[in-house]
Amino acid sequence: MNNAVYATLSRQSGLLREMQTIANNMANVSTTGFRREGVVFSEYVAALDEAPSLAMAYGNGRNIDMRQGGLVSTGGAFDLAIEGDGFFMVETPQGNQLTRAGSFIPSPEGQLLTPDGHPVLDAGGGPVFVPAGQGHIAVAQDGTVSVAGAPVAQIGLFLPPEGAIPEHVAGSRFRVEGDPVPVEQPVILQGRLEESNVDPVLEISRMIEVQRSYEMGQSFLQREDDRIRGVIDTLSR
Repeated sequence: MNNAVYATLSRQSGLLREMQTIANNMANVSTTGFRREGVVFSEYVAALDEAPSLAMAYGNGRNIDMRQGGLVSTGGAFDLAIEGDGFFMVETPQGNQLTRAGSFIPSPEGQLLTPDGHPVLDAGGGPVFVPAGQGHIAVAQDGTVSVAGAPVAQIGLFLPPEGAIPEHVAGSRFRVEGDPVPVEQPVILQGRLEESNVDPVLEISRMIEVQRSYEMGQSFLQREDDRIRGVIDTLSR
């Protein structure tokens, strides 16, 4: 196998990974709080014996688009949207994780949960409890939850530690290394949800572009295969 084939195969691998990422973005265009992802290509240089080095594409990095999605009004008492920076923190079997998806549900015991059943945490890192059937529920912009005018909890907003890069683990949830830090001036809007920040038109355009690039690579590999087979056939006669 010659160097041109190695270089093309590495590029094809990265393009295939990008196609999978775009498909995942499209599948989550309606997922509350979802953050668009992209693939980052880098150059991998391999040393060769008695020959110039070989540069290959390496499409293994992931870039998360943290731009805010649109806000949609729902009127739900436990539908909460974040305006500006910050994440809700939820407790999972894999440790505490961050999310922008604010569609929460109270359990029969009054504990605030995500649709997946993960407890929502307060500003101190403890679970949030809201007494049921005690009166009107209001959530202030700083996350303070009041029942019939009396504060009962404060939903926390957090940021990743300085220098930490959020890692997308599932749905709208992210894992970070280290302890998240509280947001100093949180802004939480009750009765609203943040939509996915995926632009379907841009994603479809990018999918077409990546698919064409992949097809060009496949065409090149096919021509190289035919050329090598022709050389072998000629030399074997």
